[in-house]
Order: sequence, then C-alpha cells, then structure tokens
Amino acid sequence: MKKVLAINSGSSTFKYKLFSLPDEKVLAEGMADRVALEGSTFEIKLPDGTKHAEEVPVPDQETAVKLLLDNLKKYNVVEDFSEIVGVGHRIVAGGEEFKDSVLVGEEELKKIFDLTEYAPLHNPAEGRGIQAFMKLLPGVPQVGVFDTAFHQTLDEVHYLYPLPYEFYENYKVRKYGAHGTSVRYVAQRTAELLGKDLKDMKLLVLHLGSGASITAVKNGKSFDTSMGFSPLAGLMMATRSGDVDPSALQFIMEKEHYSMDEMIKVLNKKSGLLGISGVSPDMRDLLQSEKPTADLAIKMFVNSVVKYVGSYIAEMGGVDTIAFTAGIGEHDEGVRASVMKSLEFLGLKPDLEANDKNGEKIITKPDSKITALIVPTDEELMIERDVVRLAHLDK
Repeated sequence: MKKVLAINSGSSTFKYKLFSLPDEKVLAEGMADRVALEGSTFEIKLPDGTKHAEEVPVPDQETAVKLLLDNLKKYNVVEDFSEIVGVGHRIVAGGEEFKDSVLVGEEELKKIFDLTEYAPLHNPAEGRGIQAFMKLLPGVPQVGVFDTAFHQTLDEVHYLYPLPYEFYENYKVRKYGAHGTSVRYVAQRTAELLGKDLKDMKLLVLHLGSGASITAVKNGKSFDTSMGFSPLAGLMMATRSGDVDPSALQFIMEKEHYSMDEMIKVLNKKSGLLGISGVSPDMRDLLQSEKPTADLAIKMFVNSVVKYVGSYIAEMGGVDTIAFTAGIGEHDEGVRASVMKSLEFLGLKPDLEANDKNGEKIITKPDSKITALIVPTDEELMIERDVVRLAHLDK
C-alpha cells in the first residue's frame, strides 16, 4: 500500500499525518513537542484511537523524523519505508518565489532558507525537516506547500502598502497573507458541499482560531486577505493584536522604554483576547469568565471580524457564501451567530438550531440570500493531495 506523509514543522513542534493511497485514510498522526527544549515528548495516535506517548530528547528536526519513522515501524503502520512514496511539508513563507506548491530539490530548499527573514521562527525549522527526510528517505519526493502561495493571486491594489514604492522594489515589503492552505481546502470543500463551481462564487472564508484571518475568494482565487506582511496584521486574535496605529506603538515604546523587539513580542504574545481580558487567550475560558473584560474581549473580536467581512463584501461587490472554519469558527456557536446577525440586513437568515451544533453543515435557512456553513479545515489533507498531484502518484 502506498502512503504519503504530511508534515508541519514549527519552531518547537513537529506535527505529522500519514495517509494511505488512494483512499486518503489517516493511518497515524501525532507530534514531537518541545523540539530543542527540555521535557520534549513524542506522540503517535493509531486508527483505533490508541495513543502512545513518551518523554524523549528531541534536540532537532532530524531526531523528530527518526522518531517518527521508528514509531511507524514499531507499531506496524509501515512494514518497509518503501511504502512511503511522498512527503509534503507546510512552509509558512514562500514570498514571491513560490506561487504554488513545488517539488523540493536543493535549489528550492535553498530558496526556503533564503526566505527566513519573512518567517524567522518557521522557515528554518521547515527547511531542516525537509533536509532530514532527504537524508533518511533518499529518493522519496519532497513537496513544499506554502501558506502564502494561494494569496499570490492578489493584485497590486490589494497587496501593496501605501509606503514609498521603493520599499517594495528593494525589499518586497507587501501583504503576503497566511492560512492559504486552509483557505484553499475550505473554499474547494464549500463549493463541493453546495454543488457549485468555485469560480462562480463570491466566498468569504473565516479562518477563526488562535491565529485568525479572513480571505475573500472571488473567481476561485484569493482576492483579498486580512493578514499582511506577517501573520500579526488584520483581525484581533488569541494573543496577537491585529491592526494597531503605529504611532500608538511609538508612544508606548517611549513610555515603557521598549525596544522594537520587545514591542513586537507584546503584539504577538501578550495582546488580543489575552491582552484585553487579562484572563486567557482561549475563547472557551472567556465564555466561562465573569470578568467584564472577558466579555469585552469577545465583543471586540467579533467586531474585528464584522469590520473585515463588511469591507470585503464591498470590495467584491457582494457575497453569496460564508464559511466558518478553524478552532473558534468550527466550535463557537456564539461567534458564528453574532457574525451572521450582522449580515441580516443583507438577507442572511441564520438557522440558529443548526448553528447550535458543530460539524460540517449549512447554518442558514433555505431562503437565505447568503449561505453560511461550518466547514472543518484539513490542511494535512490538502498537503497530501499536493504531493499526489506534483509527484504524479495518481497514475
């Protein structure tokens, strides 16, 4: 049986799923956590639901790959490594170099490392993960799947910042977006569920999780997206601020005697739901809290979503479909209901009974002018399909 691995290497994590071909069944999944840190662990989950976890040193990505391969054999998920016919890797930053997923050789690998300054915590780890597989599974196709690639269809009006044009010419400072692999999956799946051609739809994908973004999909392509040069811009998120006036940051830096690095850390790690509530970055905790700032944080989050939804509807000249996905989008009926309520003036009619339960479904009434759905994302499946496509494994 042919099998494909989907890999997501983070700065301190190494997540994986193993799929069988052609049925796309998940044979194993799990992660190495706290890579290069004390107290690192490795976990594997098998199809029968059993999990095996151990605390074991994981000093680098190559060790994580070795642990993965050893465990796949240990638990008889693979008998011989020749069964693994392709490996796909999520890469955060593809810059303007990569407009689609690609087969990765030495030249492409070098470019991934060269783009480190656009994603310093992610691209190096992802590159090292690819290197490890090249060494341990020589000859097996490696495919890079870029978060930014789907958004390469944005036009200049949408991706340029109103800064001196030379900053773009010299340094490629522009909007790159993120969550592209998730958006691509959700957009395609939404079209399938509705029996429509994606090219005929005006769709908003609301990827609402710890990291949150909204993408307008028009004519089957990314038309505009809320994340920017980095994943810090756009919506209010779990610990990220989203859009803030730079002059306010300068003011705070002078008052608090922060360096730029310290200010960026505050914006990335101490802001958003956590910063406003003072309780937690997790929406579930805020819903249980009686602290007034917890309720305020929820309302601010919803408002940031509604503002971007409204602006993108205006940009696209309307909308016919909205898809909620990721942790909050898939599991928080209150956020979904609030966003839908804001669009009732456009003829969206929520089906609150359907919305009260999670799972892939339509959550608006049949006569609603805008169709809203819950569509659970599956980035790993999208990665697996790109491996099959680019390595020609479907032949």
